[in-house]
Amino acid sequence: MKRIHGLWLTGLAAWCLGMPAANAADAGWKKIENLSPAIGADGKLHQATCSSYPGTDPRFSFWAKRGTSKNLVVFFEGGGACWDSLTCTFPTVAGLPAQVPQLFMPAVPANNNPANYDGIFRTDNPANPVKDWSIVYIPYCTGDLHAGSSTKTYANVGHPVFPLPSTFEIQHKGFDNFMVVLDWVKKHIDAPKSVLVAGSSAGGYGASVNFPWVAKTYPNAHMYVIADGSQGVMTPTWDASTPGRGSWNLQLAPWVFGSSPSKIRGADLLRVAAQAYPHAKVSQFTTAMDSVQIGFYGLMKTYYPPGGACPNPAVDWYQQMTSTLQSYDAAVPNYRYYMAGGTYHTTLRSPTFYTEASAGTVYSDWVAGMLANRGGTNDHGGWWEDAACPTCIMPLACP
Repeated sequence: MKRIHGLWLTGLAAWCLGMPAANAADAGWKKIENLSPAIGADGKLHQATCSSYPGTDPRFSFWAKRGTSKNLVVFFEGGGACWDSLTCTFPTVAGLPAQVPQLFMPAVPANNNPANYDGIFRTDNPANPVKDWSIVYIPYCTGDLHAGSSTKTYANVGHPVFPLPSTFEIQHKGFDNFMVVLDWVKKHIDAPKSVLVAGSSAGGYGASVNFPWVAKTYPNAHMYVIADGSQGVMTPTWDASTPGRGSWNLQLAPWVFGSSPSKIRGADLLRVAAQAYPHAKVSQFTTAMDSVQIGFYGLMKTYYPPGGACPNPAVDWYQQMTSTLQSYDAAVPNYRYYMAGGTYHTTLRSPTFYTEASAGTVYSDWVAGMLANRGGTNDHGGWWEDAACPTCIMPLACP
């Protein structure tokens, strides 16, 4: 096998394992565990579980916090992805040497608690536009962008630390977990006025493809979507292959994505969903050179070629990312983007939510503008426009 390398792996592992405690004293969070099977919004029976990677805890749990307003946030956690023997051999686990690849969260960490995060979870910050909203926090431990429903057997390609068997199973059941959570939400949160479906990294994809199920559950709510650090730049081969995206058996809302969702490019998933809900406000956040997104795209370009025309993964990713943003902007009136300068990955759980202003407005203010913009398009109800740092969208030549 080719060597997996790059500093982005270390950055991914650090991000997956959590950020420094910023809000740990915040009371009100309730851990929901010991979950029973539930009939999902799709009418099928679902059992929640994590990946069952050898030696990890397969139990799934999630968090909820009651707010004082009649509004709701549904947040999908990030944490990498795996789809073949190479990527699924290397989970993110605390204490591994820095040189060991760490590509996906295989279990809910024991210290997982949204009270420890900043960004939209900092409910004591007056600049937080969702500080008084109820929040449901969906952990991520299945490697499938919160959208899979499959059990796959993979081969151990040679983990240097874990004594893996020659083959092992991964439960790609992120959609099943979401269905169980949504069933709980429907029973405990009655008719919210506004709903923000958001997620970071892998969770941004979860928000992108799963918000139609939330909209179906609450058809009278104002619907908002933030996909944070999840631009959909994949290679066509990876999109169409098993192993590849096909490993997950994605469960996408059929009234939105049709009967053959595997034929929809990763870059088009959010566009298709946004066009199906023209009164929802749909947005993406990214940095211009997000190192984690580029790293994953580099894996796809190496093992599932071809990608774009430029051999350099970073430039190739940037060219495709900016092209997709501009095509969304032209085709989807209810869509906006915020592109910041830099290479960091995601903002919704980070202090940068309140400090990022390279696009000319502080990102938390930009989100507040989105949430004030109700119904219709063309700024009806409040200011909300695309935002990009001065040098973020410009031709970038292939070296």
